[in-house]
This record gives sequence, C-alpha cells and structure tokens, in this order.
Amino acid sequence: MSVRLLASQVLASILNHEGSLSTTLPDALEQVADKDRPLLQQLCYGTLRFLPRLQVIAEQLLHKPLKKKDMDVQASILLGLYQLLETRIPAHAAIRETVEVSVELKKPWAKGLVNGVLRNFQRQPELLEELDPRSDFRFSHPKWLVTRLKKDWPELYPQILEQNNQQPPMTLRVNLSQNNREIYADKLTQQGVDFQLANYSDAGITLDKAADVDDLPGFREGSVSIQDEAAQLAASLLAPQSGDRVLDACAAPGGKTGHLLEHQNDIHCLALDISDDRLAKVTENLQRLGLNCQLQQADAAENDWWDGQPFDRILLDAPCSATGVIRRNPDIKHLRQAEDIKTLSTLQSKILKNLWPMLKPGGTLLYATCSVLKQENQDVVGQFLQNQPNATEIAIEADWGVQCSSGRQLFPQERGHDGFYYALLKKTG
Repeated sequence: MSVRLLASQVLASILNHEGSLSTTLPDALEQVADKDRPLLQQLCYGTLRFLPRLQVIAEQLLHKPLKKKDMDVQASILLGLYQLLETRIPAHAAIRETVEVSVELKKPWAKGLVNGVLRNFQRQPELLEELDPRSDFRFSHPKWLVTRLKKDWPELYPQILEQNNQQPPMTLRVNLSQNNREIYADKLTQQGVDFQLANYSDAGITLDKAADVDDLPGFREGSVSIQDEAAQLAASLLAPQSGDRVLDACAAPGGKTGHLLEHQNDIHCLALDISDDRLAKVTENLQRLGLNCQLQQADAAENDWWDGQPFDRILLDAPCSATGVIRRNPDIKHLRQAEDIKTLSTLQSKILKNLWPMLKPGGTLLYATCSVLKQENQDVVGQFLQNQPNATEIAIEADWGVQCSSGRQLFPQERGHDGFYYALLKKTG
C-alpha cells in the first residue's frame, strides 16, 4: 500500500474516533519500507498538528460535508492540504499522489472531487486571507481549548498555542546509577551527535535532531532512556530514601518508575496501573534498565488492592487531558472534548482522596499531570487541601515553571520541556 493511502486510513480512524496515533500508526508503519516510515509519520503527525486549520479550509472548498463512511476521502483532502501548506513536497506531486489514494480506496468517484478541491485551493491561496484573522483559525486549535487557555493564562496562552504546533525535541535521561551525564555526553560527541544539556534535570540531554534509539550508546543496556525533561523532575521532587515503601500509581508506561529506581534502588516500589497491556510496557522498560519492581494491575481510584501497609511516598501521575504534550500527541486536538475536563478532574480528585489514607503520617505525595489546565491541576489540589485537615503543601522552590495558588506549572518550551504540573503534599498526622 502507498504511504498516502496508509496515512489517510490512520487519519480516518482518528477523525471517526475509532483510534489514536498510538494505536493506529504503529501497524501502518509496519506496512511500509524503512525508507518510507519518516514520510508516513510526517504526514500523519503534521496533518493532525494543523487539523483545525485544515478543516476550516476544507469546509470552504467542499460544497457539502462528506458522509462518515467517506471519512477516508475527507482524510485524503486534509492530507493534501497539509502537503500544499506546510511541506516542501512539490505541489504537482502532492496533488497527483493524493488523488491516487481515491483509486486505492476503491472510490474512483472521489478522484475528481479530491483533485478539484486541491487544485481549487492551489489557485486561490488568498482563501487563507479571507478567513477572519481574529478567529481561532490562526491558532490551529479547537475553539474550546483556545478559550480555556486564554482564561487560565491570559498572558501566556499565545506562547502555549505556538509551542503546541511545533515539533518536540528528543530528550534523553541518563541513568545516573550507571553513568555520569558529562561522560555520556562525551560519547554522543564522539558519535557526532549534537545536543544540549537540559536546563533543569541533572540527568537530561536534549538532542538537536531525533535519533534512532539503536544509535544511542548503551540504550539497550539501560544506560539511557527517552523521557521529556519535565517528566524527569518527578524523581527528585518525590526524593525516595533508602528503605522507603513507594507507590507509583498510574505507572504505565514506566518512565517515572524506572527513574525512581535509578534515583534510589534501595526502595520497595509498587507500580500500579489499571491496564494489563500498559503494565507490560512497564515490565519491558524495567527489564531493559535491569531494575526490579512489584507490579499490580488495579484501579487507583479503588482500594480493594491495598494490603493495608502504608507508603512513605506516593507518586500520583494522574490521568489527564494531556494538553501539555499536544506537540507530541497532536491527535489530542481532535480526540479531546471540552466536557472531558470536568470528567477528568472529578476522577483526579477521586484518586487523590482514595490514595491519601495509604500514605504514612509524615509521608509525601507528589501529584503530577501533563496538563496545562487549572481545573485539572491547582484547582484539584487546592480543593483537596481545603477538605483534608491533615494535608499540607510543601512549596516547590525552583527556577522552572510558574508558582500557582497550589503547586507549580510548566509550559511547553522551544527545544525544551513539555507542559507539566507538580504539587508536593505532606501528611501531617
């Protein structure tokens, strides 16, 4: 199958809410030659990154909306518009190859439609200028999210939106239990890999250009992992001590679990996740790192799995909207809906309240999300602190992010970390 046919099928499944990039793209990548995989990834990620903008343009060019059963045709139109607007692919090649997708889809009737829409746009690029420049169109984000970010962060929201539309950097976490960061950096230099040392994580190295993991020195031996710098801050904030009993709730895929054990291997760590399939990823990551941890499939919002032994430290990486990592997961722009935020914040509060009795007096709990929305972050923590008399906040003194009414918020940075939120809570009795 052609690259553009596969891209259209991946996009159609997402447009129909029948999958996500993480569930559909891997299978598609297996169906093309190695040399074609970068293009397939670029077409899928790029089209989704600018999807709201592309959809507005498509609506202007189509006389009437296509039916759900023809979402693959809609996807190929969006794919073609993306190539014309955002890539260096010659226009004639982009149009010709995209039009041929209709034949591969066994929908020859759509060939003329796709060709007409793309050539019509090519003839009138001023269509972009005719669209209201004051609208949310220019941000290429769903309107509800622009409104929410503008309300939450009136001075910062343009920067957040702009960074969400950029390609994220590839950041490494050096395993400091095996390596020194400077020594590992020297190995990268010897291999001709350009990089910058991360600003806030003492284990972080950000590559100037993404690399295949097999080209990273010692990756298969556990010398280094792929993890965003913001996520790397969790281990030092929770700071487990020798002999601690530690719970990593909602642990999959295990990046933070591994980092906790690298930070302090002499702990009893329980990694919990609701999904058996996702726990398999934790096992895979820990095996590569040569680390051991107790794994348990269970719901962190329930307590039927708990053996009654309290924990010294708890990491709650709560399920969230993932609005801080949109640049890594651009399908969020389509899959996430405004009403999801209330549902998620309710779940976050439920999990936090459920885990609190499992924490020892004097113990600490680190609440974390990869969201930039106040409703999921400082509002959840603030309400919990108001209602929980034996909970107090430990202020995070740091030179990253911004201080909130509760906790500290990071935003996606150019060639830097993703959006993330942390709040550190102590049990007083």
